[in-house]
Amino acid sequence: MKHVLLIDDDAAIRSLLKDYLSQHAFRVTGIKDSEHLLRIMTNDPPDLVIVDLNLGHEDGLEVVRKVTTSSDAPVVIISGDRLDEADKVVGLELGAVDYITKPFGVRELLARVRSSLRRELARPKGAKDPKAYYFGNWALDVKTRQLQGADNHKVKLTAGEFNLLRAFLGSPRHVLTREHLLSSSRVHSDEVFDRSIDVLILRLRRKLNENPARPDLIKTERGAGYIFDADVSVDRPVSVPS
Repeated sequence: MKHVLLIDDDAAIRSLLKDYLSQHAFRVTGIKDSEHLLRIMTNDPPDLVIVDLNLGHEDGLEVVRKVTTSSDAPVVIISGDRLDEADKVVGLELGAVDYITKPFGVRELLARVRSSLRRELARPKGAKDPKAYYFGNWALDVKTRQLQGADNHKVKLTAGEFNLLRAFLGSPRHVLTREHLLSSSRVHSDEVFDRSIDVLILRLRRKLNENPARPDLIKTERGAGYIFDADVSVDRPVSVPS
Protein backbone atom coordinates (compact mmCIF):
# COMPACT_ATOMS: atom_id res chain seq x y z
CA MET A 1 0.00 0.00 0.00
CA LYS A 2 1.48 3.33 -1.09
CA HIS A 3 2.08 5.92 1.61
CA VAL A 4 0.91 9.46 0.82
CA LEU A 5 1.92 12.38 3.03
CA LEU A 6 -0.61 15.23 2.92
CA ILE A 7 0.44 18.67 4.21
CA ASP A 8 -2.48 21.08 4.49
CA ASP A 9 -3.43 23.41 7.35
CA ASP A 10 -7.16 23.16 6.54
CA ALA A 11 -8.44 20.37 8.78
CA ALA A 12 -11.63 19.87 6.74
CA ILE A 13 -9.76 19.46 3.44
CA ARG A 14 -7.16 17.28 5.12
CA SER A 15 -9.88 14.98 6.44
CA LEU A 16 -11.74 14.88 3.10
CA LEU A 17 -8.67 14.01 1.04
CA LYS A 18 -7.37 11.54 3.60
CA ASP A 19 -10.69 9.67 3.66
CA TYR A 20 -11.02 9.62 -0.13
CA LEU A 21 -7.47 8.46 -0.85
CA SER A 22 -7.76 5.84 1.91
CA GLN A 23 -10.79 4.42 0.13
CA HIS A 24 -8.61 3.88 -2.94
CA ALA A 25 -5.87 1.76 -1.35
CA PHE A 26 -3.58 4.53 -0.13
CA ARG A 27 -2.23 4.91 3.38
CA VAL A 28 -2.41 8.62 4.17
CA THR A 29 -0.65 10.65 6.83
CA GLY A 30 -2.08 14.14 7.25
CA ILE A 31 -0.20 17.01 8.93
CA LYS A 32 -0.89 20.74 9.14
CA ASP A 33 2.70 22.01 8.69
CA SER A 34 6.30 20.86 8.50
CA GLU A 35 6.88 20.62 12.26
CA HIS A 36 7.05 16.81 12.15
CA LEU A 37 8.11 16.53 8.51
CA LEU A 38 11.69 15.36 9.13
CA ARG A 39 10.59 12.68 11.58
CA ILE A 40 8.02 11.30 9.14
CA MET A 41 10.42 11.43 6.18
CA THR A 42 12.98 9.52 8.23
CA ASN A 43 10.84 6.99 10.08
CA ASP A 44 8.00 6.43 7.62
CA PRO A 45 9.13 7.65 4.18
CA PRO A 46 6.20 8.52 1.89
CA ASP A 47 5.88 7.36 -1.69
CA LEU A 48 4.29 10.70 -2.65
CA VAL A 49 3.81 14.07 -0.92
CA ILE A 50 0.93 16.51 -1.43
CA VAL A 51 1.69 20.08 -0.31
CA ASP A 52 -0.71 23.01 -0.05
CA LEU A 53 1.15 26.27 -0.72
CA ASN A 54 -1.13 28.19 1.64
CA LEU A 55 -0.05 27.02 5.08
CA GLY A 56 -0.80 30.17 7.03
CA HIS A 57 2.36 30.97 9.01
CA GLU A 58 4.58 28.83 6.76
CA ASP A 59 5.59 29.18 3.11
CA GLY A 60 4.48 26.12 1.18
CA LEU A 61 7.28 26.59 -1.35
CA GLU A 62 9.82 26.25 1.46
CA VAL A 63 8.12 23.01 2.49
CA VAL A 64 8.40 21.76 -1.11
CA ARG A 65 12.11 22.62 -0.99
CA LYS A 66 12.56 20.64 2.22
CA VAL A 67 10.85 17.59 0.73
CA THR A 68 12.66 17.58 -2.63
CA THR A 69 16.08 18.06 -1.05
CA SER A 70 15.60 15.17 1.38
CA SER A 71 13.59 12.67 -0.67
CA ASP A 72 12.99 11.37 -4.18
CA ALA A 73 9.26 11.05 -3.51
CA PRO A 74 7.23 12.93 -6.14
CA VAL A 75 5.59 16.11 -4.88
CA VAL A 76 2.15 17.31 -5.97
CA ILE A 77 1.34 20.94 -5.15
CA ILE A 78 -2.22 22.11 -4.48
CA SER A 79 -3.11 25.79 -4.20
CA GLY A 80 -6.15 28.03 -4.14
CA ASP A 81 -4.85 31.56 -3.57
CA ARG A 82 -1.40 31.52 -5.14
CA LEU A 83 -2.36 31.19 -8.78
CA ASP A 84 0.41 33.34 -10.31
CA GLU A 85 2.41 31.53 -12.96
CA ALA A 86 5.58 32.56 -11.10
CA ASP A 87 4.54 30.50 -8.07
CA LYS A 88 3.78 27.54 -10.30
CA VAL A 89 7.12 27.74 -12.09
CA VAL A 90 9.06 28.14 -8.84
CA GLY A 91 7.28 25.15 -7.30
CA LEU A 92 7.97 23.00 -10.33
CA GLU A 93 11.58 24.12 -10.57
CA LEU A 94 11.99 23.06 -6.93
CA GLY A 95 11.17 19.53 -8.08
CA ALA A 96 7.39 19.19 -7.81
CA VAL A 97 5.91 16.96 -10.52
CA ASP A 98 2.41 18.44 -10.65
CA TYR A 99 0.45 21.56 -9.66
CA ILE A 100 -3.31 21.53 -9.07
CA THR A 101 -5.37 24.67 -8.49
CA LYS A 102 -8.40 24.76 -6.23
CA PRO A 103 -11.21 24.04 -6.51
CA PHE A 104 -10.57 20.56 -7.87
CA GLY A 105 -12.46 17.29 -7.75
CA VAL A 106 -11.21 14.45 -5.61
CA ARG A 107 -11.33 12.16 -8.64
CA GLU A 108 -8.95 14.51 -10.45
CA LEU A 109 -6.58 14.52 -7.51
CA LEU A 110 -6.67 10.72 -7.38
CA ALA A 111 -5.87 10.54 -11.11
CA ARG A 112 -2.95 12.94 -10.71
CA VAL A 113 -1.58 11.03 -7.73
CA ARG A 114 -1.73 7.75 -9.64
CA SER A 115 -0.16 9.35 -12.71
CA SER A 116 2.71 10.79 -10.66
CA LEU A 117 3.37 7.41 -9.05
CA ARG A 118 3.31 5.67 -12.45
CA ARG A 119 5.90 8.10 -13.79
CA GLU A 120 8.07 7.38 -10.77
CA LEU A 121 7.76 3.61 -11.29
CA ALA A 122 8.65 4.07 -14.97
CA ARG A 123 12.06 5.43 -14.08
CA PRO A 124 14.78 2.90 -15.02
CA LYS A 125 15.68 0.60 -12.17
CA GLY A 126 18.34 -2.01 -11.67
CA ALA A 127 21.28 0.04 -12.84
CA LYS A 128 23.14 1.69 -10.01
CA ASP A 129 22.92 5.47 -10.04
CA PRO A 130 26.28 7.17 -10.57
CA LYS A 131 27.75 8.86 -7.52
CA ALA A 132 29.26 11.64 -9.61
CA TYR A 133 29.49 12.93 -13.16
CA TYR A 134 32.58 14.53 -14.65
CA PHE A 135 32.69 16.77 -17.72
CA GLY A 136 35.27 19.33 -18.76
CA ASN A 137 36.43 21.15 -15.63
CA TRP A 138 33.28 20.27 -13.75
CA ALA A 139 32.09 17.54 -11.37
CA LEU A 140 28.54 16.94 -10.16
CA ASP A 141 28.16 15.07 -6.89
CA VAL A 142 24.79 13.32 -7.09
CA LYS A 143 24.31 12.73 -3.36
CA THR A 144 25.03 16.30 -2.26
CA ARG A 145 23.72 17.83 -5.52
CA GLN A 146 26.89 19.91 -5.53
CA LEU A 147 28.39 21.22 -8.77
CA GLN A 148 32.10 21.88 -8.48
CA GLY A 149 34.40 23.56 -10.97
CA ALA A 150 38.11 24.17 -11.23
CA ASP A 151 39.94 25.28 -8.08
CA ASN A 152 37.15 23.74 -5.98
CA HIS A 153 34.75 26.47 -7.04
CA LYS A 154 31.27 25.36 -5.96
CA VAL A 155 28.03 26.37 -7.65
CA LYS A 156 24.64 26.06 -5.99
CA LEU A 157 21.91 24.46 -8.11
CA THR A 158 18.16 24.56 -7.61
CA ALA A 159 16.34 21.24 -7.70
CA GLY A 160 15.13 21.98 -11.23
CA GLU A 161 18.62 22.88 -12.45
CA PHE A 162 20.09 19.76 -10.85
CA ASN A 163 17.51 17.47 -12.42
CA LEU A 164 17.93 19.11 -15.82
CA LEU A 165 21.71 18.80 -15.70
CA ARG A 166 21.42 15.12 -14.75
CA ALA A 167 19.16 14.56 -17.74
CA PHE A 168 21.82 16.06 -20.02
CA LEU A 169 24.69 14.18 -18.37
CA GLY A 170 22.80 10.90 -18.76
CA SER A 171 22.64 11.33 -22.55
CA PRO A 172 25.62 13.41 -23.71
CA ARG A 173 25.90 14.28 -27.42
CA HIS A 174 22.32 13.14 -28.02
CA VAL A 175 19.55 15.48 -29.07
CA LEU A 176 16.98 15.63 -26.26
CA THR A 177 13.50 16.91 -27.05
CA ARG A 178 11.78 19.47 -24.89
CA GLU A 179 9.23 16.81 -23.90
CA HIS A 180 12.01 14.49 -22.75
CA LEU A 181 13.65 17.25 -20.73
CA LEU A 182 10.33 18.24 -19.17
CA SER A 183 9.81 14.65 -18.06
CA SER A 184 13.39 13.94 -17.00
CA SER A 185 13.75 17.16 -15.03
CA ARG A 186 10.42 16.50 -13.30
CA VAL A 187 9.00 19.77 -14.58
CA HIS A 188 5.29 19.75 -15.38
CA SER A 189 4.60 18.83 -19.01
CA ASP A 190 1.59 21.09 -19.59
CA GLU A 191 2.14 23.57 -22.41
CA VAL A 192 1.67 26.53 -20.07
CA PHE A 193 4.91 25.58 -18.34
CA ASP A 194 6.80 24.61 -21.49
CA ARG A 195 8.97 27.72 -21.45
CA SER A 196 10.21 26.88 -17.94
CA ILE A 197 12.71 24.58 -19.67
CA ASP A 198 14.11 27.59 -21.53
CA VAL A 199 14.43 29.46 -18.23
CA LEU A 200 16.20 26.53 -16.58
CA ILE A 201 18.58 26.11 -19.50
CA LEU A 202 19.43 29.82 -19.49
CA ARG A 203 20.17 29.70 -15.78
CA LEU A 204 22.24 26.53 -16.15
CA ARG A 205 24.23 28.02 -19.01
CA ARG A 206 25.09 31.04 -16.88
CA LYS A 207 26.18 28.85 -13.96
CA LEU A 208 28.37 26.84 -16.33
CA ASN A 209 29.91 30.14 -17.46
CA GLU A 210 28.54 29.81 -20.96
CA ASN A 211 27.99 32.74 -23.26
CA PRO A 212 24.21 32.52 -23.94
CA ALA A 213 24.85 33.79 -27.46
CA ARG A 214 27.49 31.12 -28.15
CA PRO A 215 26.98 28.25 -25.68
CA ASP A 216 29.73 25.64 -25.51
CA LEU A 217 28.00 22.85 -23.62
CA ILE A 218 24.22 23.09 -23.94
CA LYS A 219 23.50 23.73 -27.60
CA THR A 220 20.16 24.37 -29.23
CA GLU A 221 19.11 22.11 -32.06
CA ARG A 222 16.44 24.20 -33.74
CA GLY A 223 13.19 22.36 -34.21
CA ALA A 224 14.52 19.34 -32.35
CA GLY A 225 15.57 20.25 -28.80
CA TYR A 226 18.92 20.55 -27.05
CA ILE A 227 22.20 18.65 -26.99
CA PHE A 228 24.87 18.46 -24.29
CA ASP A 229 28.09 18.67 -26.30
CA ALA A 230 30.77 17.23 -24.00
CA ASP A 231 32.39 13.96 -23.01
CA VAL A 232 30.94 12.73 -19.71
CA SER A 233 32.37 10.12 -17.35
CA VAL A 234 30.91 8.74 -14.13
CA ASP A 235 32.35 7.83 -10.74
CA ARG A 236 35.86 8.76 -11.87
CA PRO A 237 37.97 8.69 -8.68
CA VAL A 238 40.18 11.61 -9.55
CA SER A 239 40.18 15.29 -8.68
CA VAL A 240 38.40 17.78 -10.85
CA PRO A 241 40.98 19.09 -13.34
CA SER A 242 42.19 22.60 -12.69
